[in-house]
Amino acid sequence: MRVLVVEDEAAIARQLSSALTDAGYAVDTAADGEKAEFLGQTERYDPIVLDRRSPVLKVIQQIRDESHRFAITFHRARRTKRHLTSELSGIAGVGPRTRQRLLSHFGSLAKVREASLEQLGEVVNRRQAEVVWKHFKGE
Repeated sequence: MRVLVVEDEAAIARQLSSALTDAGYAVDTAADGEKAEFLGQTERYDPIVLDRRSPVLKVIQQIRDESHRFAITFHRARRTKRHLTSELSGIAGVGPRTRQRLLSHFGSLAKVREASLEQLGEVVNRRQAEVVWKHFKGE
């Protein structure tokens, strides 16, 4: 049986290669420079059952955990960015401070949308109030 390991971090690849060799497996290592993947068996499809205390299993778990951590961090950042954007962000002439003042004063985007030109003018300057009012009233 042969196992192919694509090497990104030399230390992980050496540990995995050493552990697999000690366990009696033939190992091929290819330098890719981009990814560290355990590709699996190349000559048969039976699963490899590893002891819970096996160093091979520990290295594979570290690789899995790191890839999951990376993916979760990416998705959390993406979700946070998506939830922090507002329709007010897309209006030319309305910056972060104006957006914050409007949302703080009215409490929600729906109430900003329903506000009259005069109500908006109480919170921001006349030009910004007109821009926001026209955006929501479709003029």
